[in-house]
Amino acid sequence: MTQEPRRTAHVLSRGSWAEARRIADILRKETIGGALLLAGALVALIWANSPWSDSYTAMLEYKFGPAALHLDLTVATWAADGLLAIFFFVAGLELKREFVAGDLRDPRRAAVPVAAAFGGVVVPALVYVAVNAGGATQGWAIPTATDIAFALAVLAVIGRHLPTALRTFLLTLAVVDDLLAIVIIAVFYTANLSVLPLLVALVPLGLFTLLVQRRVRSWWLLLPLAFAAWTLVHASGVHATVAGVLLGFAVPVLRSRKAGGPEAGPGLAEHFEHRFRPISAGFAVPVFALMSAGVAVGGWGGLTEALSDPVALGIMLGLVVGKPIGITAATWLVARFTRARIDAGLAWIDVVGLSVLAGIGFTVSLLIGELAFGAGSELDDRVKVAVLTGSLVAALLAAVVLRLRNRTYRRIHEEETADHDRDDIPDVYQR
Repeated sequence: MTQEPRRTAHVLSRGSWAEARRIADILRKETIGGALLLAGALVALIWANSPWSDSYTAMLEYKFGPAALHLDLTVATWAADGLLAIFFFVAGLELKREFVAGDLRDPRRAAVPVAAAFGGVVVPALVYVAVNAGGATQGWAIPTATDIAFALAVLAVIGRHLPTALRTFLLTLAVVDDLLAIVIIAVFYTANLSVLPLLVALVPLGLFTLLVQRRVRSWWLLLPLAFAAWTLVHASGVHATVAGVLLGFAVPVLRSRKAGGPEAGPGLAEHFEHRFRPISAGFAVPVFALMSAGVAVGGWGGLTEALSDPVALGIMLGLVVGKPIGITAATWLVARFTRARIDAGLAWIDVVGLSVLAGIGFTVSLLIGELAFGAGSELDDRVKVAVLTGSLVAALLAAVVLRLRNRTYRRIHEEETADHDRDDIPDVYQR
């Protein structure tokens, strides 16, 4: 009996046509969100360094909300704890869909972006700790996060013809990265834990899970339960964004058998993702940027002084140096130990370019900075300067690397676009 030859494993292999179309749709929405995020950050910087900076501070410190529920929070806290919960809800939906119904349900395909995400968390943290040994080491997690919207917006500008496999890699890497960040926040940045509210939060979370598993879409049932779960998690001392991820994981990806099974159309997770991604990318994240990126630089001298601080140096080196090394090394190790080879048409310089781009750590990095050093503190201001500077440097370096490959991407794109038959699906996805 002859044995079938073993298929060669590929790193960053081409996904399915359905996945390619889905990723393209996500990229369009996140690109718009990235532009709005950048606009919010620029407005915050200009406002905080203008003669009207006092009004910016007053806005951040303005409190509102029901005091009976201990939710009389500042505008800045509502942005960090409330709006970012929507962002992490969408991230939870996206990650679950990738591993349940996407191309990453194959463990061999999932191993690459997951390992890359772990490498992109561990190495920057080590770089930060090395720079701040014996100092402010509590900020070790700041350079570990990748900003999805910002990174994808830059990618859309500098690499319109980037192969779908690389776009999927970056998107999945960033989503797993955010999941790791929320675990880090829950475990390492929870100062005072109240067990009772956390246990009570299981009630609305369980009811929400039960309803969505029965494919209930009624907003007047689901939203109050989601808000109750968020409120109780917030009261427990665990960062409230954790509730967003848990709620996202509760939503089923596949359609029920009564509805016709997975072939009958999109599941509830995809339905919610279509509804909430525009809110997350177009409102929640840009408003958080507006509330968090405003820092008084104090001129060139103040900028130089801020960037020379060990905390700032650790963050910038973690983002610009640690991220690329960690992601590229982890990807190479997976290929080395699985004896996989990079897919045809791609090169390792593409992985390097994307790993540099992953050094854009804006939204979650600013959030962790506030948790590590306290919102409005002197070190928090230096964290903001370092995150903004490191993210800008990472974006510029990635633009240089990826633009060098843009001509190749364009040629591949033109060949695939021309290679269509009557079903409007590129033949390369049908081979």
